[in-house]
Amino acid sequence: QGPRYISPAPNGGFVVSEECGDVKVFTSSHKLLCSLSSKYGHQFGNPAGVCVDRDGSILVADEQRRTVHLFPQHGAPVCLVSTGLRRPAGLACSSFGHLLVADAGENCVKVFKYCVRPP
Repeated sequence: QGPRYISPAPNGGFVVSEECGDVKVFTSSHKLLCSLSSKYGHQFGNPAGVCVDRDGSILVADEQRRTVHLFPQHGAPVCLVSTGLRRPAGLACSSFGHLLVADAGENCVKVFKYCVRPP
């Protein structure tokens, strides 16, 4: 329902955010693998930008909640950014452990360091 943002995922799959809904993960054969809200018991406000880091964790910007969460392959979700965003939209991960957030509310790109282990 209402696909918004998409990102490639490990093993040839992809991740899609849905407007005012959920984030879905698909396999390389385009089959639904999981829903992040179901898998992690997480309630999204309005998921927007998505990306996948080099560890296979999925990162999601939530426009309504003004946050960015990391969903690891194993374990509980982690809120990476909880303040300082007005309207987070697009996301990208660098190979150096940086998170780039397009903040449409402030017309800028914000850069955060989130990976503590060396690349």
